[in-house]
Amino acid sequence: MHDNIETIESGYEYLLAYAAQGRETENGSETRSVLSDMSDAANAITDLQTAQESEFSEVVVTDAKKAGAAIRLVLSQDTISSELVDNLNASIHLRALLTDLFLLSETAERSG
Repeated sequence: MHDNIETIESGYEYLLAYAAQGRETENGSETRSVLSDMSDAANAITDLQTAQESEFSEVVVTDAKKAGAAIRLVLSQDTISSELVDNLNASIHLRALLTDLFLLSETAERSG
């Protein structure tokens, strides 16, 4: 789970920097690879949290599915501009997943 959380968090940081570049296309960048890794991590988080039996796991699953769908929408585009990534970064779905993951990480550290 830790690796998937790290993939989402570091991917988001990369996307923040990419959005600030004002690019029209992702050519010469790692943007598609980062987004693909984030999509895979969101799917893995969904699978892992589905196996858990807690109310919060249900929240994480829902948010991971929504964020994953938004990421896949961006990946389906012919070109990925900084503006498109900026809109993804602003998506409440991606932000909700990040917040969920921060909370999961923090509670895992405290419980052992």
